[in-house]
Formats: sequence, C-alpha cells, structure tokens
Amino acid sequence: MKRAGSTTGIRLEPYHVALMRGGARAAVTVAVVALHLRGVVAAGRPGALRRALVPDAAQRPPHRNDLERAVRGGLYRPAGLEELLARSVVRTAVTRARKELVAAGLLGSLTGRPTRAGRRRLRKLRAAFPLPAGPEGFTHDDMALAVALYGDPALTALLPRFTERTRLTGRGAHADAGRFPFGRTDRFLRLRADDDDDGSGLGSDPGGGGFSCGGGGGGGGD
Repeated sequence: MKRAGSTTGIRLEPYHVALMRGGARAAVTVAVVALHLRGVVAAGRPGALRRALVPDAAQRPPHRNDLERAVRGGLYRPAGLEELLARSVVRTAVTRARKELVAAGLLGSLTGRPTRAGRRRLRKLRAAFPLPAGPEGFTHDDMALAVALYGDPALTALLPRFTERTRLTGRGAHADAGRFPFGRTDRFLRLRADDDDDGSGLGSDPGGGGFSCGGGGGGGGD
C-alpha cells in the first residue's frame, strides 16, 4: 500500500479517526480494541481491562502506535475505561494526537470538533467502509477502523463478548469510577494516498506502526 502523507506530515491512524468522530474516549477505545485483537489486552474483572501475556513480545513490539503504547503502559494495574482515560500517560498521548489533528487542519483548536476537512475525511471513510454486520471475513485492522468510524454499533457487532465483559459501551463504560480503587477476505476497500482529496489518509508505517487495511489477522478475535 502506498504510504499516505500530507503537507503537515500527519498519517492518520484509526485512533485519529476515532478522535475526530467521538473524542478521547472513542480514540482510547480503538486502541484497546486493536491491542485486544493482537492478544495484548484482555478482559479482567467485570468492567475492567488488563494486560495479557504476549508470547512473542520479544520478537515484536506489543504496540503499533503512540496511543497503543500509552494504553498498554496505562494498564500497569487493571482498570475500567474511564479510569484508564484519566491516567496521565493516556491523557498525554490523547493530547498529542489532538494537536496533530489540529495542525493538520482536521480538528478545530477551540471547538475540539472536526473542521470541514475533517468532516469530509470522515464522510469519505464511511462511504468506503460500511458498518459491518459481524466479524466474519474482516481483518483485525479493518475491525479497528470500523470501531473508529462507528463506535458502539461496531463494537457490539464485532466484539460482543469482550465489549460486554469490559463495559466498553453504554452506561457500564462510565460506571466503573470508584469500583476498582486499585486500578481497575478483506471487505474494506483500501484507501490510497493518490485517492486522497484533502492531503491526509490512512497509511502504512514502514516500521510496522501505521494502519494498513489487510495487515492484521483474521476476524473473530472476540
């Protein structure tokens, strides 16, 4: 896949897309999902996330981008989503991602909402990647992008058990504060840089850290 770029140097990851669509919680949820699909994050006690053992961690890094690294680091103790969002390493990574989107002209610096270019980017991605009905036939990268674009409906369609156990959707996603005082075939079309009409796109990182459709494992990792 041709590397995507822009005049600002940003290369959109699924968590950038989620941040434009739904803010910090959406972005961190996408990072959690991507890590879970690769076996790095698992469900702990009801409503909690925890690190999982990765057998081949010595051969490859367990994270593929800055926010995934922060989320894994933030799970030094099990935590629910809201507690994880409040941990400083995660907040710092989200702030950095937000600044990248502002610099790229995709997010308003004062409103925190997508600019016209950002809304156009989201519309184009949704047109290319419709909401899936289930995980069959989708790669892990595709599933992460679907969650970035559609949020809760994609979570319940693609990862129903994990979503329910970790309370990533609905009231349960906000109900863990204080409960854990000690922490708690590729159906998606590929979006290439030369099809990009606003100078930003979903690109692959030569070091393995960027998003690329079809680069993950098979679907059904719930």
